[in-house]
Amino acid sequence: MQPKFDVLAIGNAIVDVIARTDEAFLARENLAKGSMSLIDEARAEHLLQAMGPTVTQSGGSAANTVVGLASFGSRTAYIGKVREDVLGRAFSADIRKAGVHFGTDASAHGPATARCFVLVTPDGQRTMNTYLGACQNLSPDDVDEATVRDSGIVYLEGYLWDPPEAKLAFTKAADIAHAHNRRVALTLSDSFCVDRYRDEFLDLMRRDRVDIVFANSSEIHSLYQTADFATAIDALRQENRLAIVTRSEHGCMVVTKEEVLEVPAHPIETLSDTTGAGDLFAAGFLHGLAQGRTHADCARLGALAASEIIQHIGARPQAPLQELAKTHGLVAA
Repeated sequence: MQPKFDVLAIGNAIVDVIARTDEAFLARENLAKGSMSLIDEARAEHLLQAMGPTVTQSGGSAANTVVGLASFGSRTAYIGKVREDVLGRAFSADIRKAGVHFGTDASAHGPATARCFVLVTPDGQRTMNTYLGACQNLSPDDVDEATVRDSGIVYLEGYLWDPPEAKLAFTKAADIAHAHNRRVALTLSDSFCVDRYRDEFLDLMRRDRVDIVFANSSEIHSLYQTADFATAIDALRQENRLAIVTRSEHGCMVVTKEEVLEVPAHPIETLSDTTGAGDLFAAGFLHGLAQGRTHADCARLGALAASEIIQHIGARPQAPLQELAKTHGLVAA
């Protein structure tokens, strides 16, 4: 049966609060550069006051990916939890405006809508501090079986593995997808996330609950507990999944049991902000996969989307990715 949606993404619905900063600020606030840390509401209020001028927009890793997919022209849906508050309404309106189907009921009570503080240093690296708030309340009841059934690929955010109820929602969606012969993709999200759930992520692959894996080089090192990249790639190859490992300016590797394919990064003029680079790479790759493109073409689409996003502040495309792909000859005219 032809799916109604090319990709359904399930993740933490978060509003991004982005600011430029410097190494001194990170040191004063005891922040590990390039990391993602979970914080409480009091710490969130402190950082908001200390950050200076900010740019605010809806976000969250899987939401960034699904908006990128919509910009490519894919038919998309999203499941994530917000509170019925100002930020929650803004998130809902924004993702729908992008062309994404979003039908998850907002919470009437409980924690406020989640927000992520993104601190961008002059080298384009981002350090994230996240107050999860309402998105932690995602539960199996929020997973609509018809939406999962009608989606060709279900894309799951690794950060969902933190809250217990969200973990159950994650596995429910995977089980429904496979029962209807749909593919399930997982992004490992963060090396610290992998540190917490290494054995469980490996189990998801080895028990055939996940068909496609997205990771960066740090996450792969963490997953297989080795400092040697070649050793990590060889271990990943033995999992017999479709795996994509991004390597920043060094491009990416598409890893299957049969081969390891290297695809270069797309050239850029100026590096501004790496926020969302992995999310948008996944958008391009998944768009190509949903269209039946070769793995090499999928990776080129991913590299193109990543290159667009890192040349400006924020994790949402400023130009339609479908048109950008046409310009670079990556789709049929």
